[in-house]
Amino acid sequence: MDYSIKIGGEAGQGIQTIGETLAKVFSRTGCHVFTHQDYESRIRGGHNFYQVRLSDNPVFAPKDKIDIVVALDRESFQHEKELTENGTVIYDSADLKQKYEGPHLLDIPFVALALEHGKDKIMANTVAVGAVLGMLRMDLNNLFEIIKNTFGKKGEDVVQGNIRSAQAGHDFTMKNCERCSFKVETNIRPPQMLISGVEAIALGAIASGLKFYAAYPMTPSTGIMNYIADKEAEYGIIVEQAEDEIAAINMALGASFAGVRAMTGTAGGGFALMVEGLSLAGMTETPVVIALGQRPAPATGLPTRTEQGDLQFALYTAHGEFPRVVLAPGDPEQAFYLTSKAFDLADKYQIPVIILFDQHLADSQWTSAVFDLGRIKYTDYRLRGEAFGNLPEYKRHAFTETGVTPFGVPGETEHLVVTDSDEHDEEGHIVEDAETRKKMLDKRLFKKLPLIRQEIGAPSFYGDEHPEVVLVGWGSTYGVMKEVVDKGEIKGAAMLHFSEICPFPLTEKFDFITVLNNAKTAICIENNATGQFARLMRTETGYDFKYKINKYDGRPFSVDELLRKILTRLVSLSQ
Repeated sequence: MDYSIKIGGEAGQGIQTIGETLAKVFSRTGCHVFTHQDYESRIRGGHNFYQVRLSDNPVFAPKDKIDIVVALDRESFQHEKELTENGTVIYDSADLKQKYEGPHLLDIPFVALALEHGKDKIMANTVAVGAVLGMLRMDLNNLFEIIKNTFGKKGEDVVQGNIRSAQAGHDFTMKNCERCSFKVETNIRPPQMLISGVEAIALGAIASGLKFYAAYPMTPSTGIMNYIADKEAEYGIIVEQAEDEIAAINMALGASFAGVRAMTGTAGGGFALMVEGLSLAGMTETPVVIALGQRPAPATGLPTRTEQGDLQFALYTAHGEFPRVVLAPGDPEQAFYLTSKAFDLADKYQIPVIILFDQHLADSQWTSAVFDLGRIKYTDYRLRGEAFGNLPEYKRHAFTETGVTPFGVPGETEHLVVTDSDEHDEEGHIVEDAETRKKMLDKRLFKKLPLIRQEIGAPSFYGDEHPEVVLVGWGSTYGVMKEVVDKGEIKGAAMLHFSEICPFPLTEKFDFITVLNNAKTAICIENNATGQFARLMRTETGYDFKYKINKYDGRPFSVDELLRKILTRLVSLSQ
């Protein structure tokens, strides 16, 4: 069982509502689910779609072929060419004011059924959800529970109207969809958690003791702020919508200096404004976590599309030399645990840590087992209370063997906690002499960096133990590469996925260079034009990829597309 459903229409037509509702139903029946979206940067109009994939096996990426298209506008009929052999487009000819003919088309009066059974045409989307579940020969019990939870505060009339509307759509397709040979196996496993990338990052931050979040809204990071803001009262978090990204990072640095775990989030354009603040964190050795969401650029680019074009930007931006960590999760589970690691490393080594993700990871949803909170590491590295007050003296930037100075919380004792954005001495006061400058740079950079490097995890390896073909990627390419390997159509295939990128992983933990050298073919797969990770690999290890597959049209790889490109490449190499 492996079905894909695409809901197409204009912004404002409830596409996301239909898609998310279906995804919730499927996850509650124990199906594995993957969803992704494609939408334009406008509030109304344009052509958007929401795609839901469900299977009895784990799924991590979109497919090209679609089994059911829910067409809420005329433009959605462009997806006819994507239908499987028994695929069907469902639509409302009265609402679209156009009748389409064909064995693969099913005209369903969404609006008329909503008015008849729900007394409100707004329930047409609920009719569509019920219709899709009818086509899949699924019962409506889980949908009814979702309706009760969603609309309970609006009163029983609204709840019952939506239930009747869903039942009407379900009954219509059960009776009239002759082509519907779909069958979903339900309740074969317990219900699963359904979570998006930005939700996982936000949850990871909350679980790691976040107490202050400041940001200016910018796709694709806004979902992090929205999620945390919804939970701020429950967990005692302050969320501040700053006037711009300059203010956001400086607020986060101020909160961190004052003694709490702090974070900010943005996209590439906003990160450009944060660059001076990033260097300020480096000079003052103030911990901060930055969620950097990638989207196609330069400038505003494609604001709602996806790309992996900011890797070099995250690695090298800001003036001066200081250590940083860059983490790039590939799915929500990695996002959750790596966010926890980001806070730990930031506080432990008093450095900025960047969580690098992209629009695809942000907006997509996966089913997942419940996260293990026992794996969340929380250590309060700050110097507080009696432990701080009993010190005979305190210097904020005192030289130590590790380069890490105990970080006293200002105001907790009589000791002064002083730092400066100019070069400074051990007490934090401005200096200009050459000797102190050199010693401070050694402390911040050369003493810390080897210790930080030891904490960086090895890339994950999956597939044939002695691979002939190795697929290499980072960040959100994790799922699509894994599925390509699982398909078994590439002989001796395996993948290497990097989620901890800077400092670059050491081969002592896992000798990935030997794996690459022993393979017949190694292909680096990235959602950018210039192969930024391939360049990084060559810089850090000397390994040079001969073969690359790059996609940079603002859309993610599908499983079929990537498999096709890899097989084409392998065929050309064998000739």
